[in-house]
Amino acid sequence: MNLRSLVLGLAATLGLLIQPSLRAQSQESYPIHPDSKVKNGVPQGKIEGPFPFKSQVFPGTERDYWLYIPSQYTPQKPACVSIIQDGLNRARGWKLPTVFDNLIHSKEMPVTIGVFINPGVVPAPTEEAQPRFNRSYEYDALGDQYARFLLEELLPEVSQSYNLSKDPNDRLIGGASSGAICAFNAAWERPDAFRRVLSTIGTYVGLRGGNAFPSLIRKTEPKPLRIFLQDGSSDLNIYPGSWWIANQDMLSSLQWAGYDVKHLWGKGGHNSKHAAAIMPEALRWLWRDHPSPIKPGITPSRRMPLLIPGEEWELVSDGHGFTEGPAVNEHGEVFFTDIPNSKIFKIGLDDQVSLFAENTGRANGLVFGADGTLFACASGKRQITAYAPDGTGSAIINDVTSNDLVVRTNDGYFTDPNNKRIYYVDAALNTRVVDTGIEFPNGLALSPDQTLLYVADMRGQFSYSFQIQADGSLAYKQPFFHLHRGFGRKQTNADGMTVDTEGRVYVATELGIQVCDQPGRVHLIIKKPQDAWLANITFGGKHLDTLYATCNDKVYKRRINATGLLPSQGPVKPPRPRL
Repeated sequence: MNLRSLVLGLAATLGLLIQPSLRAQSQESYPIHPDSKVKNGVPQGKIEGPFPFKSQVFPGTERDYWLYIPSQYTPQKPACVSIIQDGLNRARGWKLPTVFDNLIHSKEMPVTIGVFINPGVVPAPTEEAQPRFNRSYEYDALGDQYARFLLEELLPEVSQSYNLSKDPNDRLIGGASSGAICAFNAAWERPDAFRRVLSTIGTYVGLRGGNAFPSLIRKTEPKPLRIFLQDGSSDLNIYPGSWWIANQDMLSSLQWAGYDVKHLWGKGGHNSKHAAAIMPEALRWLWRDHPSPIKPGITPSRRMPLLIPGEEWELVSDGHGFTEGPAVNEHGEVFFTDIPNSKIFKIGLDDQVSLFAENTGRANGLVFGADGTLFACASGKRQITAYAPDGTGSAIINDVTSNDLVVRTNDGYFTDPNNKRIYYVDAALNTRVVDTGIEFPNGLALSPDQTLLYVADMRGQFSYSFQIQADGSLAYKQPFFHLHRGFGRKQTNADGMTVDTEGRVYVATELGIQVCDQPGRVHLIIKKPQDAWLANITFGGKHLDTLYATCNDKVYKRRINATGLLPSQGPVKPPRPRL
């Protein structure tokens, strides 16, 4: 059995499994759009392929892909790209070669090379065995694996023969059913590579976690995407959910989050009849105003209206080994560590960066005390160091391993992740263990009123909350803050934390800065400054209204609609949260 027969067999099998509304589907009838018909005088592109392809991102898989090359293509100018899942059969079902011909000729879409890709199949080892069909694994799953397959493997191969644009505004990705969620997910994960999404009868249901998208869209800072959605009221309603309701949930979330989104609903079922009829209009809308870049939508008024239109991350300092431990003094100046280079730097109110201390013993977490002393977790020296304003340091606690710390007026806490411990430090600098058992206790923060201690667990999903007792002990331990994880991840990589005057808790995680309300719910995920480890955050600046983030080798800042606190200056009662 050859690869093409395997894929066709899979499609037939799927067709038998997912047709709950055959009568509605059989009654569907749509006129052929004029731009889906061959027109006299319109140059016709050519179809090349099938080209066999083997992937390393999806080990063992084989697949075919085809190319549509418009007659207007010249190698001197990079061509736009339209990537369509489910191969040439899907493209022909939508009459894409003819639609591309007509819209490129009328200049309603740019010169575009179509890349029509089948899902992967792992061939069976014998005639008596079934192959492994990878369609659901590749298409329905969240995460960046399929985007990496395109960017690291398939598109580079096509680029050996054709000049493809690498501008994300020049790339459309689309599909139907599982191919639709695949397209949306690739753009969601990599908006730096794909920004126009064509989704028909999209499978945004609970097959492999896609039902999480409506919530993530509402919580995550908007991305520069343009999305077209199509579905019908007779679409599937089976064990993972209702396609019709899921697509409406997607639309509602995209609209609420401020995205550039358009939809056309019909009455049909799980097929491409309606999509084929509206395809020219969908592509016109997706490519309208090209080459103007697609930008993130304006974030609407949220329950947490933190983001300021036009305010983005700004680079403050770079060229470091690994940045950590941002801490703010009473003037709003921010200090941070470069762990591998054993240095501490100061960011002035004018954003000028200067060296504050050297030979810090791989200092990590920092915090300022009430008298202006800067305390540092010197993990390389197994001590906690106190720094005077002139940068001279002296050990105040020895023979401890520490990662991050917080202080109140006369006492404080620090974490020892490798030994799963949280320590209390009293006014006389005596230490004792007050909690054990968190898998990897990392960042620390105090509630504004300083009655609660928050602890980030880097290797779990939750950050913890404790009530601080009069003697410094911790009570009523709860895995309190419910954080989002990347697809397939057991941990959030939660690291540093900070709070604002409203009692909101900001947690640096793999997905970005997850902002929680006092009851422990994530309302907003602020994007990371760069695609790298986001280690820690703090408020700084003259008015404490600017987030400073240490992200791998760099430090960034971004002004938001919130104000930070100086815990060393005493407790502040936050407002009662909305429940």
